[in-house]
Amino acid sequence: MLDQLSIVQKIVVFALPMIFAITLHEVAHGWVAYKFGDDTAHAAGRLSLNPIRHVDPLGTLIVPLAMYLLTGFIFGWAKPVPVDFARLRNPRRDMGLVAFAGPAANLLMAIFWALILRVGLGLTESTPWLGQPMIFMGYAGILINAFLMVLNLIPIPPLDGGRVLTALLPRALAEKYERIEPVGIFILLGLLMSGLLDWFLWPGISLVSRISGMFAGLA
Repeated sequence: MLDQLSIVQKIVVFALPMIFAITLHEVAHGWVAYKFGDDTAHAAGRLSLNPIRHVDPLGTLIVPLAMYLLTGFIFGWAKPVPVDFARLRNPRRDMGLVAFAGPAANLLMAIFWALILRVGLGLTESTPWLGQPMIFMGYAGILINAFLMVLNLIPIPPLDGGRVLTALLPRALAEKYERIEPVGIFILLGLLMSGLLDWFLWPGISLVSRISGMFAGLA
């Protein structure tokens, strides 16, 4: 459906879902950390829903635009929310919950955009000037949040999935697993270049999209 849009229209449609997807992902990390005893993000004013507080010029603006122009897909990141795991009440357990909060926020946002899509579908006949943009933005919001959720759940440090797995592993094994974090990004790039990343991502994206649609009553 989004293929019928022009480049400018796609940028407009993807911009809002993208900004809030990466912003709320980071806020979720900080909020859960705050609930478990670490007020680092709160003290830094990073629990705000104001996107300006979380914008990373490179990851939020330059990379998404470049990615879209080069690949046709928009991807980026916000300025990471500071979390001091040592200040958490139960560092090992709470670290996993803080990490999982980001992908969980993306799932909730995917459901939200699915609801927007459903409303848009209901308005297409009576108010097409409003319903049609809501449909396009709903599709974009589901896709972006499903992508971010699945990508971040890959169990490779420093991705969220890596931290969740570290929290679940026995302590001795977790300490060994954490050692791959400095090369985690290179492992991820290797998966991307080999095509194996797509093999993992797209079935997960499809599943999250279907789940979001079910919650919104689209299936």
